[in-house]
Amino acid sequence: MRRFAVPTAAVAFLIIGACAAPAPSPEDVVAAERAFAADEAPLGFKRSFLKHSADDAIVLAPNPVNAHESLRAQPDDDLAEPRPHLVWWPLYAGIANSGDLGFTTGPYAFDGARRGHYFTVWKKQPDGGWKWVFDGGVGADASGEAAQGSDVAYLSTSGEKSPSPEAAMTAGAALEEALASAAAEGLQSAYGAYLDPDSRLHSSGPPPSKSESDREKAFAARPARAAFAYLGGGASGAGDLVWTYGGADWAEGEEPRKGYYVRVWQKRKGGWRIVFDQLIPSPPPRAPQ
Repeated sequence: MRRFAVPTAAVAFLIIGACAAPAPSPEDVVAAERAFAADEAPLGFKRSFLKHSADDAIVLAPNPVNAHESLRAQPDDDLAEPRPHLVWWPLYAGIANSGDLGFTTGPYAFDGARRGHYFTVWKKQPDGGWKWVFDGGVGADASGEAAQGSDVAYLSTSGEKSPSPEAAMTAGAALEEALASAAAEGLQSAYGAYLDPDSRLHSSGPPPSKSESDREKAFAARPARAAFAYLGGGASGAGDLVWTYGGADWAEGEEPRKGYYVRVWQKRKGGWRIVFDQLIPSPPPRAPQ
């Protein structure tokens, strides 16, 4: 038998490599989203949304509220068939370096008609499962999107980190303040410093902007100026991914309009960048009767 002398350092390297945790994959977040979507048919809207959301999850109804409080106040669904169904499927997803925070987005349809794009933020729970902490959508044209079950594109996971999640949130709040200050003077120019070629913008009307080439259409569907008011969000354990949300006020002609935004910031070698941004207009006020 031929024997080989393996250096101690090499043995240690092999052991460490074998024991290293696998790199986080957005596949876990995509699987959570698909399980959530699959439960709408048997459980109905209310029960499926309660089942898959965290206790502190936020929805827009139309203002930000606790999802569980809002859902429990609604009547139970009539599950008798035939009935219209809410259907959605992920086509883009991302996850933090620490594997504890992620998001997905894709088309949604109601009663067979595509209505827009949803966006969900997911957080890993102490038991290892996933619950969503934010869910919202906007009427961005989904007619040209791939069919349900299609491959999902992934945001590249960042190799950068922050000293702590708290430090990342502090950075995120400062970024929001700077962006809000600039957006009051000009929305498109305010975003310019924080966008990379792969940044995605979802606006009411046109299809989502997925690259620089179609960014003008996204901004054309938005107001020239807006007053943003940061409300909160969350950060990954690695401090490489931060999601934020807040209020937005602007004018549409002579009429005041209101809505909300949600963003995902990713820490990159060049600094923090917006990798996802969705502006959600609130329904206009009803005309006096």
